Amino acid sequence: MNKIQTLNNISPIGLKKLSKEEYEVSTEIINPDGILVRSTKMHKLEIGDNLKVVGRAGAGINNIPLDKMSEKGVVVFNAPGANANAVKELVISSMLLASRNICQAWDYVNNLPLDSLKTAVEDGKKNYAGSELPGKTLGIVGLGAIGVQIANAATMLGMRVIGFDTSITIKSAWKLSANVEQALNIDELFSQSDFVSFHVPLVKGTKNLLNKERIALLPEGATILNFARDGIIDEDALITALEAGKVKYYVTDFPIDDKKNHYRVIALPHLGASTAEAEDNCAIMVINQVKDYLENGNIINSVNFPETRMLRTSGSRLSIAHKNIPNMVCQISTILAKESVNIIDMLNKSRDEVAYTLVDIDGNISDTVVKNLKQVEGVLMVRNL
Repeated sequence: MNKIQTLNNISPIGLKKLSKEEYEVSTEIINPDGILVRSTKMHKLEIGDNLKVVGRAGAGINNIPLDKMSEKGVVVFNAPGANANAVKELVISSMLLASRNICQAWDYVNNLPLDSLKTAVEDGKKNYAGSELPGKTLGIVGLGAIGVQIANAATMLGMRVIGFDTSITIKSAWKLSANVEQALNIDELFSQSDFVSFHVPLVKGTKNLLNKERIALLPEGATILNFARDGIIDEDALITALEAGKVKYYVTDFPIDDKKNHYRVIALPHLGASTAEAEDNCAIMVINQVKDYLENGNIINSVNFPETRMLRTSGSRLSIAHKNIPNMVCQISTILAKESVNIIDMLNKSRDEVAYTLVDIDGNISDTVVKNLKQVEGVLMVRNL
């Protein structure tokens, strides 16, 4: 029986995928086979010897120590695109909040005296006149599952959309509207965009992606939307631009200290994926991936190991995580040959410093084979499925 520890509340609809006959699921499990997590920070968490897989019920993986997991042969999954519609709706609604000055107008009405309400409403509304989205330009940094949905929705609203992504996947490109223009570089995108929306992970190359120099490239009165990660924007430089009127509004899902109180900042409490539908979708997607890995060794949507899928045959299966170094497949084959094991099918994939091999065997796999494979230098984990 596989033991699964949950570090956060996981959608019950998703957890139903784990049958009680094959899985024990609890927050209290010690040294689990798998971990399901949403936002809990795992960097200081002790990693037990039994841990084989981590499933992040969402897209971002900053709370998971990927290097440590890879070193131990632990496969980490996320759920890219499962919350894309939820984030898309929030970004579109945030552009409307900013373009129509809705938050500021709402605050104005809430503070009006009741004895002269009608008169004050009519007198004050001119201060909150906004603009419409059609004809405006939206620049999207990052055209993954979320960025593509936002781009397509914005074109349907009559906006001009330009995108920048140096590593767009074929899958995303197929889904992207033909009306979306490609920016040759990120500075070109900033210089043309009335709205800029970020949808990239926080890594070394994206830290302070929008800085003082790039803010200067923006058109007067641009709006910045950050529903990606804290740290992508130099907020000190942005506040200066807000006060100077260079930038009209900053809409963010990541409130930082007293900047949330600035009259041109619309700060939300990390609502991007906070819908019942998104939580269900993320849980279902990642749990299906965790199940397939634990039961069949297949890897789909891993953030640290290569995608590896192989149809099962009638025999047994070996799942082997190892370092991406020469002669590994040869050593695996040699060990199997010495034990007179017949290979029916084999698949080897690599990703950066790690690699993964699936081997289907004619008949059963002995404990001796598994033991010998574990002793090979560079092998991180061996499972007999």
